Amino acid sequence: MGLLSLGTPLPWEQTREYAEHVRTEGIEQLIKMFKAAYARTGDGYLWGDEVEYTLVKFDHGRGLALLSIDKDSVLADLNEGGSLAQLSVDNDLNFHPEYGRFMLEATPLAPYNGDSLENYLYVERNMNSRRSVAQTAIADGTIKPLTITVYPLMGINTFTFPSAVANGEASQSLFLPDEIINRHARFPTLTANIRKRRGEKVAINVPLYKDTNTLSIDESIPKGRSLFKHDEEPELGAALPGHIYMDSMGFGMGCSCLQVTVQAPNLNRARYLYDSWANFAPLFLALTAAAPVFKGHLADQDVRWNVISGAVDDRTAYERDVKPLHSDGAFGGMTDEAKARAQKIPKSRYDGIDSFLGDIQNDFAKDGEAVFKYFSPELNDISPPINERTLQRLAQEPQFDPVLARHFAHLYVRDPIVIFEERIHQDNDDETDHFENIQSTNWQTLRFKPPTQQATPDNKSVPGWRVEFRTMEIQLTDFENAAFSIFIVLLGQAILATDSNWYIPISKIEDNMKRAHHRDAVLKDKFHFKADISSPAFDTVELSLDEIVNGCDSFIGLMALVKKHLESRFGITGDDLSPKGTHARIYYYLELISKRASGELPTAAKFIRRFLLDHKDYQHDSKITARMNYDLLNTLNSISELGEDVRQLLGDDIGNYLINNPKA
Repeated sequence: MGLLSLGTPLPWEQTREYAEHVRTEGIEQLIKMFKAAYARTGDGYLWGDEVEYTLVKFDHGRGLALLSIDKDSVLADLNEGGSLAQLSVDNDLNFHPEYGRFMLEATPLAPYNGDSLENYLYVERNMNSRRSVAQTAIADGTIKPLTITVYPLMGINTFTFPSAVANGEASQSLFLPDEIINRHARFPTLTANIRKRRGEKVAINVPLYKDTNTLSIDESIPKGRSLFKHDEEPELGAALPGHIYMDSMGFGMGCSCLQVTVQAPNLNRARYLYDSWANFAPLFLALTAAAPVFKGHLADQDVRWNVISGAVDDRTAYERDVKPLHSDGAFGGMTDEAKARAQKIPKSRYDGIDSFLGDIQNDFAKDGEAVFKYFSPELNDISPPINERTLQRLAQEPQFDPVLARHFAHLYVRDPIVIFEERIHQDNDDETDHFENIQSTNWQTLRFKPPTQQATPDNKSVPGWRVEFRTMEIQLTDFENAAFSIFIVLLGQAILATDSNWYIPISKIEDNMKRAHHRDAVLKDKFHFKADISSPAFDTVELSLDEIVNGCDSFIGLMALVKKHLESRFGITGDDLSPKGTHARIYYYLELISKRASGELPTAAKFIRRFLLDHKDYQHDSKITARMNYDLLNTLNSISELGEDVRQLLGDDIGNYLINNPKA
């Protein structure tokens, strides 16, 4: 989760004094990174995935499933110097900290080779090993590392083991104890600094699912607490009627997701892949929907994205262009100098991308003019705010054409949220922490990842130009997570090979992100899509996810594109992609995605919602009881272990195949 350094994180009152220093030096680091790696080319299609786990403790005797917040020591055990470090290495695994003490993040130790078919078949096995090794490290059979997007009872009554009380100084939350936050000093400081900069606690309002006995007010909000100044904010308007109100970073950053990063051959191709993937980000958010419940209430949406967006929204009332909750709070915790140049910022730092990078075809540094194949500046039609100082500085460097410079200038409207005292002064020739301080806390649907200063054309030992696909929700089984990861990566490879025109206006992609949040968007919504990927025009049509994935009269479909790519790149024919073919596993990966898009198989969100609505204890009031939570998570654990319940989610064909063939 972003930049994690050793040292002493500064509170906001000190961090803000160095904000301009970090921005200025960060851009100098970026310039040196570009100068070093600008001419780098010929890199292989390497890639990796990130899977996040939620540690759930089952008390079967009492019918409880609680968040485990006392097993975070497993991270130290599994990493260098730890008692189980060799087990991680032997299984080609790397474990990382996440925001919550109840969370683990795991990746392959080394990147996969996207040009090797065997590596695609290895992905699920690696994911199997991550779950198995995590379970070994936990050393408690009552605690399970589940791949769930959101824990349903987060913030309701006693929901952790050991129990903890919501009275912490860092979050000042009415619902979440600080004991859920990672012990590394960065995380509580990040939580507090977001609140201090904003001048208010974050206010997340998710539309409440309306049932026959559902009340329009959130009864879980405690009344009369006066522990902190911000305790009164729900009554001042932070909590909206008809919504689930959440007030802390943990509600968002406690969600889990599935992310994929690929390395492109060079800078220009990375920019093209970034732009081409842009509209798939909202589509695959909807396809992987897995979050229909927050803070013990059913939501009238199916995904996590806007919850995380609100959870890290450090913008002041002035920047959000709203009336402040407190009379003196328009500019929050900004310095007088920062107030003088403050501007309206329409979106949180965790949101959709705001501009394309442009599919540049030439060497701008040499020619002094950018030549694009398909891209046109008119496609960047939402005019995001920019940091003029950053734009002017980058304009002086030949490696940055105006479109690329504006991308970074937009990222740099943000302040650094956490600065480490020991890292204030850095060597810009070799270090990147100041750049990453801003870059890694712009959590957008895609992330363009420049190489470091060490990534010179002749040094292939360090990564090159990369793009991260960030929207997918974590799925319940390793099979599903492998399927979606592999599909996105194969789609990216097919895009690079076919060089089609996927551009539509950014405003249409922005609208698609809103539609992707809707309940049952897979079946009920249509999405803006390129009318003709062979045409230089930017005309759009509205298609369902079934039509986009499985094809229709106007579009061949992503599934057909990926299958054609498998044949042309790897020699896999239709006979190979069958239940009894030589590549049955890949066949079932594709079947999963095809049937999810058609609605034949439910999303995890639809499955979870249906389970809760049908539960014998449900009172048609949109509320989740402790017993409902236990029964749900017990079933989800069974599914993750490919027990008999897996058929309920994945259907008889895929379910029976997995029960009989649990290992990839």
